[in-house]
Amino acid sequence: MSGIKILIVDESVLFRGMCSREIVNEAKSGCNVDKVGDAHEALRHINISEPDAILVNTKLTGMTGIDFIREVKGKYSSKIMAISTMESDRAAAIGVGADEFIVKPMGVAASRGSFLQMLARKIVQLATGVQPFARQPARGGAWCKIVAIGSSTGGTEALSEVLSHLRAPMPPILVVQHISAKFSKVFAARLNRECSFPVKEAEDGEMAKNNTIYVAPGDKHMSVAGSADSIRISCKAGPRIHGVTTSADVLFESVAKLIGNRAVGVILTGMGMDGAAKLLEMRQAGARTLGQDEQSCVVYGMPKAAFNMGAVEKQVSLKNMANEITALVRNG
Repeated sequence: MSGIKILIVDESVLFRGMCSREIVNEAKSGCNVDKVGDAHEALRHINISEPDAILVNTKLTGMTGIDFIREVKGKYSSKIMAISTMESDRAAAIGVGADEFIVKPMGVAASRGSFLQMLARKIVQLATGVQPFARQPARGGAWCKIVAIGSSTGGTEALSEVLSHLRAPMPPILVVQHISAKFSKVFAARLNRECSFPVKEAEDGEMAKNNTIYVAPGDKHMSVAGSADSIRISCKAGPRIHGVTTSADVLFESVAKLIGNRAVGVILTGMGMDGAAKLLEMRQAGARTLGQDEQSCVVYGMPKAAFNMGAVEKQVSLKNMANEITALVRNG
């Protein structure tokens, strides 16, 4: 990654500084990052030293980021990543030639480590010509070793809708639902009556079996250990994460590390940010990822946070989620 040049175009001095530091850390060595606050200054900079990649906010005073991209594309070879707090800017940015588009969280969320790390990783990858996410393995057969699902507010009904429509063959399906320990076993029993294959509350140390759904105990964090071909479930008490004692972040992180690109990650309706950052780690490891769309969510919190970070490969309605999971598991 030696010798790459990156230009940041954003009106926020604070954001430019934080993003620059994260990019330098990501590139490790040989990366020159320049920072400007408006599009006209950026154009003057490009004329002097054409960067390998440009990170530009669409919301700029004077010449907008959209107009800037239109001006640059076709004249220079720089790759362009557009960012905006408005998802509605995506079509316009891509339409005038942006190579990537990322939703920038509002306020303090834009300074959070997980978002900045993701942004830095993707802009460095653009600058060096590396694919933004890990290459997928050849599909077909039993490529998928696990389906990991996280949900919260509204999740009990959402999970009932999704899981009851799945049919064998399926890999092990591990579910984290924010629910009290008193009700997690009852919830698993309810799903067991509704689904076409067994559902149970997960137990520490048990081996994950195909065509079986495991619900995390409400007072323990669930994760995976062992190997991709011999998955062992771990259920351990631990500190609250995102205010809950069974966290989707814990499950997703362990799946990213152990299973990598042979997994499917799903984030459903729920309040807060649990699962978002670690679903991004799953996607960066090559896993396929789905998020419930806003229209079908009871609370569009967790899926929104994951989507804004770039963790969600595809947004799907609750009605179509079982079909999408099945298609990925069967065909990749």
